Amino acid sequence: MNVFVHAWRPVCALLLATALIPASAQESAQGNDDRTAQTAKGDPLEVITVSASRQAMALKDTGMSLSVVAESELNLLGHQHINQTVARIPGGWISRGNGQEHLSALRSPVLTGAGACGAFFMAEDGISLRAPGFCNVNQLFDANTEQAGRIEVIRGPGSVLYGANAVHGIINIISPDFFDSPTGYISQEIGSEDYYRSSFRASRTGENHAFGLYGNVSHDGGYQANSGFEQQKANLVHQYQLGDLSVKTMFSASHINQQTAGFIRGQNAYKDETLRRSNPNPEAFRDSHAWRMYSRLEWTLDRTQNSHSQVTITPYLRQTRMEFLQHYLPWQSLEENSHKSIGVKTLYSRSGQDIGWHSGLDAELTRGELTETQPEAFSANIPRGDHYDYKVNSRSISPFVDINWQASTKLILNAGVRYDHIRYDYNNRLSDGSACEAQITNCRFIRPTDQIRSFGHWSPRLGLVYAANKQLSLYSELSQGFRAPHTSELFRLQAGQQSADLDTEKLNSAQFGLRGSFAKLSYDLSLYHMDKSRFIFLDTERQYVGNGKTRHSGLELSLIYPFNDQWRLSFAGSLARHKYANDLQLSNNSINNNEIDTAPKYMGNTRLSWTPAVGMHWELEWLHLGDYYLDPENTASYPGHDLFHLRGQVSLGDRLELSLRLLNLFDKDYAERADFAFGSYRYFVGHPRSLYLTVRYQLG
Repeated sequence: MNVFVHAWRPVCALLLATALIPASAQESAQGNDDRTAQTAKGDPLEVITVSASRQAMALKDTGMSLSVVAESELNLLGHQHINQTVARIPGGWISRGNGQEHLSALRSPVLTGAGACGAFFMAEDGISLRAPGFCNVNQLFDANTEQAGRIEVIRGPGSVLYGANAVHGIINIISPDFFDSPTGYISQEIGSEDYYRSSFRASRTGENHAFGLYGNVSHDGGYQANSGFEQQKANLVHQYQLGDLSVKTMFSASHINQQTAGFIRGQNAYKDETLRRSNPNPEAFRDSHAWRMYSRLEWTLDRTQNSHSQVTITPYLRQTRMEFLQHYLPWQSLEENSHKSIGVKTLYSRSGQDIGWHSGLDAELTRGELTETQPEAFSANIPRGDHYDYKVNSRSISPFVDINWQASTKLILNAGVRYDHIRYDYNNRLSDGSACEAQITNCRFIRPTDQIRSFGHWSPRLGLVYAANKQLSLYSELSQGFRAPHTSELFRLQAGQQSADLDTEKLNSAQFGLRGSFAKLSYDLSLYHMDKSRFIFLDTERQYVGNGKTRHSGLELSLIYPFNDQWRLSFAGSLARHKYANDLQLSNNSINNNEIDTAPKYMGNTRLSWTPAVGMHWELEWLHLGDYYLDPENTASYPGHDLFHLRGQVSLGDRLELSLRLLNLFDKDYAERADFAFGSYRYFVGHPRSLYLTVRYQLG
């Protein structure tokens, strides 16, 4: 009872502050953050997005299913983990591991394994956080999502514009525009389990130049024993504009050093108070460094009353380095991986009175390396020493074209196609074949011989948008997404497999949707069906095969209803079925038509917002995650959970803002992710009730 009282004291204090702040302070806060106007009165159809076409366009004009989380909403959320933000996206679930680790789902199950990251295109300003074939499932912690200008999420394939990995969806972190938003601040946050985060943003803007620097440093003591992390992120931006020329250059860097708590084991172990705090793998860790730099140059040409053309060239550099203990494996080997990339994205677009089109060429060179070592012997077929040590030089080149035709005043047709060619040049730096002693016939680790592998793929798209009236738009799209095999699936073989005969994964998608408003209600409803073929997986013999088929169907809905200028109700939810479409060798039993594991049928996010005055905002969030199976046989399951979160912000005068976040309001015992492997139930523990307080000071 005392814990509950202590947790509510800051809430009561902030509510009291809301009631007592004088009207003069309320009025002075209007220039800082007119959240009422942004959230309650804004037209969702007029939201501008850059992810749907790689250029600015209104959401109402795209045939994609797309959601935008604005900067003001990110500020309210103040997420400690990216899953707290993606939970607001219909059909989206970032399953949190320990610390900043995560697995992703967008119109999909939570995917695991070496190539799981290849099902999603994770980007910063349209540039992939990691190279195709070298991605990591935790790659979103490379980006400064906490201080983004906004986050745009495309649900469904986007390979025509983005190429490999844009299979189930795209998460694009958009950096701030310092010409549009030149403000700066410093902030300090403290929270449960010895959590703190210091953040800053500074800028200087002139007529032609804008400079910005922002970043954050965070520390988490960890809920479980011997867990927690230290993380640092920073972004440096320069922008230039003169006439028809604009340039944006950004350098991004991040580092995380994490003590990782592994799964706790045993059915319903997440409900046991002692087990919840335990850490079966106190030796586990992850240390990751990443930096990226790009410069986007845009020229507007031939501007007339009815048409104009534009050229965009974006060269970029990327480097990542990661070391971690594979705590999820009983033998706990150490992996070190890194890659360096240089690339360029080009775009030429022309818009006319009825027809607009854009085409481009994306190219990238990458050098990647990976080693896996084991300090102690586990068994004869899982020996100590070097398991793998290889490098891969990769080259990709991808031309594309996309055309929009205003067929009538109400109908827009879109068609596009892209060809991707990806080449891997692999060099094994150890002996070929088995990593075990010569007399061992069933060695776990197999090193392929040096080889070159190439993959080519055509990705088409056809879409339409029909404006029935000013309040209703219908949209539909047929599209295809693909990914090339991950380098680990090709060159990190096991159990006697000498070569992996894999092709590109392919997903065909059809969707239909409605966007619009009725009286005060704004809505976006989409229905989709997707068939995936050549699905790559690790079979029961521990070998990579690519003959899997899966089906994915669902309905996604988002609603916004402002009762008045103070109260607003928002909802984002999905109803989905994800099934195996053939008998994959994931089980000794038939799994055809079974539900794919870790794929909730129902997910929902409901938020009630209260804005009693400008500069004051409260939000109560209800997060529902439905039940899901934990194994392909559908014999083990997790019952799902419901969580409630309370967030509040109060501006005190022109410059000072206080924020409160009370997460897991009713102290629910739950699992962030449930799993069944190696013969037992396994869980990543959900955090109990947690309180976070932030003081933010706006700079002049």
